[in-house]
Amino acid sequence: MQEKLNIVPFVSVDNMMKLVHRIGVETFLIELAGEIEKDFRRWESFDKVARIPAHSQEGVIELMPTTDGEVYGFKYVNGHPKNTRAGRQTVTAFGLLADMATGYPLMLSEMTMLTALRTAAMSALAAKYLARKDARTMAIIGNGAQSEFQALAFKALLGIDRVRLYDIERSASAKCARNLAGSGIDCVICASAEEAVMGADIVTTVTADKLNATILTDNMIGPGIHINAVGGDSPGKTELHADILHRASIFVEYPPQTRIEGEIQQLAADHPVIELWSVMAGRAEGRQGRDEITLFDSVGFAVEDFSALRYVRAKLVETGLYEELDLLADPDEPRDLFGMLMRAKMPRVAA
Repeated sequence: MQEKLNIVPFVSVDNMMKLVHRIGVETFLIELAGEIEKDFRRWESFDKVARIPAHSQEGVIELMPTTDGEVYGFKYVNGHPKNTRAGRQTVTAFGLLADMATGYPLMLSEMTMLTALRTAAMSALAAKYLARKDARTMAIIGNGAQSEFQALAFKALLGIDRVRLYDIERSASAKCARNLAGSGIDCVICASAEEAVMGADIVTTVTADKLNATILTDNMIGPGIHINAVGGDSPGKTELHADILHRASIFVEYPPQTRIEGEIQQLAADHPVIELWSVMAGRAEGRQGRDEITLFDSVGFAVEDFSALRYVRAKLVETGLYEELDLLADPDEPRDLFGMLMRAKMPRVAA
């Protein structure tokens, strides 16, 4: 990419989709998970802060910033569960990378599509450390926009080839099964969450409603199951009965954020949890026994988005799948911004 100080590479939704297909969906997920894993192993090099939320009755808007000292990244993201009633996405997002040395943006990108991909990649990456090695069947409860991404990520990284689907709207499960046809995943549509969990090695909950729900009850979770709780993203929103949490080994991204937004908001502030980065870095144990119940209390964290943006940026040179966005003022003399404005004035037409 040629350096022009006024230009910032911009990855549109169209180019993001072309990039994913150029690489291949499953390869993209595998490579993205690898980048997240590398960044989690250098977790201590990042500045970390819980995301900055603006809550309303309808949903939440959040900013998610981080930096490794050389590159700065942030994501804008919303979560509005009622949006689907008006034909809108529940989650939309965009993100930016910038050079810490100059403050100049390096890339602006859509992240609605990219967030779905990185969320799925993160889920499967966590399960690589936490699920049983012979896991082949997964239940997905909540079959909205994220469900197919989750299924494909678990197939690509763990070899999951059987998925049991449940959603309160059967049409959502039918949509998911239809989209996964020909993927090598055998899909079964179930009539209840209880039926979906039956025989599953991994259970993913990814519902959207912004409320304290009980998607999984204690009696549904048998020995050895790995739970991938994805739906939590705000105070007052949970998916699991608290009794499950007391039986499980709980793994989280960033405790100060997860204790506010995740399943563990139901527990005492000092309830023990394990930070996932420490497992990836070899400083803590993941799954320690076949019958252990493990829970990844996933709320999403800025480092994952940083990894995703960095991964996409690395692909731009070889693919050219970006547009040049005239985003920054670049006067001939850095101190003469006003002069640049005046020189842009349209000349008057003589009477």
